[in-house]
Amino acid sequence: MDVGNSDALILPVPPEPFALIVGAVKQDRSGETVEASLRRMGLKPERIVQEGGDIAERIAVPRFRLRFGALSVLAGPAAEAALDFADPGHPSTSLLAASLPQKWGENGSCWLFVPEREPGAPETSTEQPTRMREFFKMMVLLIDLFEASHIFWSPARLWSDAPQFRASIAEMLASGMPPILHLVAFRRHDVGDGASIGTRGLALFAGQELEARIPGGWTVAEMVKRLSRLALDMMLNGPVQYPRTMRGIEAGEWIEILPPPENAGRRSTVIVEFGRS
Repeated sequence: MDVGNSDALILPVPPEPFALIVGAVKQDRSGETVEASLRRMGLKPERIVQEGGDIAERIAVPRFRLRFGALSVLAGPAAEAALDFADPGHPSTSLLAASLPQKWGENGSCWLFVPEREPGAPETSTEQPTRMREFFKMMVLLIDLFEASHIFWSPARLWSDAPQFRASIAEMLASGMPPILHLVAFRRHDVGDGASIGTRGLALFAGQELEARIPGGWTVAEMVKRLSRLALDMMLNGPVQYPRTMRGIEAGEWIEILPPPENAGRRSTVIVEFGRS
């Protein structure tokens, strides 16, 4: 696992989450071949003649609206702005067991998928986990269709190996356990004379992020192991509402959790402290 070293020079997170895949073969410019394949998969592709604003900046033509049950997804070749945001060489981008080829974005095989919010739906909704679950089920089909090698998840700004991502989603559908390491990035930050680890992308599912100072002598891997368990609990059971002190995963270990103030806003952060007695 590759944990980012700094969040300096962070680019703004797009208003809607999206997934970007690197396919094995270049698609034809007209989109007729991929449209036919999408139709055979039952995704009911509809051509979008015009789509302004942020979507037009991220999705090149041809653009489609896909249907998967009640879910609606905008799709098309990734535009330059999306490729720039997903740049694996940028300091703010994280990679999970993924090593992209040098010219990953130059062969026209990168496609982008944006789940649409229902008109009038609130920005934060209790239906979000279900919506994302359906979106990831759809991504399993699309990874197969495009023979994708890698996938980028924008809320975490995280690249993963596409077959591993696909397998993790299949496991989620069987066990109910979200693939936390594929959906949330863990970033190292320098803090004064020490360092901390913070999550990125957890807020989409739990409304909060996590931040924890690294105790002396602890490794980044130890921190990620513990924070990922807390993040998984938040994804399944909701945000942290009150301060808690609990036992850690090893004998003599303790965890203190401090939720953010009520007026902290959308990107509120839960402060976590680990220690050993």
